[in-house]
Amino acid sequence: MADDDGGKKKRLGRGLAALIGEVGTEPPADPRPPRDTRRVPIEFLTANPRNPRKSFTEADLDDLTSSIREKGIVQPLLVRPVSSRENAYEIIAGERRWRAAQRAGLHVVPVVVRDVTDQEALELAIIENVQRADLNPIEEGLGYDQLVQEFSYSQSELAKVIGKSRSHVANTLRLLKLPNPVKDYLAEGLLTAGHARALITAEDPAALAELILEKGLNVREAERLAQDPDAFAKKAGPKGKAEKAEKDADTRALEKRLTDTLGLKIAIAHKQDKGTGELKIRYASLEQLDEICRILGVSS
Repeated sequence: MADDDGGKKKRLGRGLAALIGEVGTEPPADPRPPRDTRRVPIEFLTANPRNPRKSFTEADLDDLTSSIREKGIVQPLLVRPVSSRENAYEIIAGERRWRAAQRAGLHVVPVVVRDVTDQEALELAIIENVQRADLNPIEEGLGYDQLVQEFSYSQSELAKVIGKSRSHVANTLRLLKLPNPVKDYLAEGLLTAGHARALITAEDPAALAELILEKGLNVREAERLAQDPDAFAKKAGPKGKAEKAEKDADTRALEKRLTDTLGLKIAIAHKQDKGTGELKIRYASLEQLDEICRILGVSS
């Protein structure tokens, strides 16, 4: 597994397209495994320490574990030999499947073995990562940026390799320029990529993002807000503006504590004069909604 960097990193050569097909995350149209698939004991495999994907959610692994118990592993793992040990392989692509297979109690797993360098293994791992359907826009942008910075991809080349349009790649990379609070909202699923793109050229994207969340604005409304915040505020009327100003430090601190405790975005709209208000809980997936119902003791 020698690394033959030799200075400036070089992109994968002509074999890239074939290898990309082998690391695909979607089940193949033809259910038959590749001809060179072999089955190896699960304990022969080790994770790639340079895998760009660092976190695996319990819910995600539970779903995949159930699928593997029912159907087995449809897409073989892509691995490479570990030169220092006999019958040992390092995973290039498919660590999530490997972890779920262990949970499912599998003793052997299907693999395709390829002899690639450290650099090639990293590049393939990044490409597999950005092809996943469950990536949030920030994770996707960071993967693109790593390929551009470390392997000198142009946006056009990158678009061709991952099967996306050049404009999609460019727009996703632009999201990385947003301030951290806005990127956090994107990563949590509270804002869509469409909302965030509208904020890229705004003077204060973080403040506008807060307003978008509080008002529940759609993408078109967010675009109008970003183009002319003052005109949008006038159209919304003085009531909304007053409620925004009433949110004091204690209310914001309580919002943060509730958000940190529940792991969900909490917004409190309190009316000082009446002592009434609203508490809004925003969820980014049906799983989060189920969790809210569980906490409240309500059957979903």
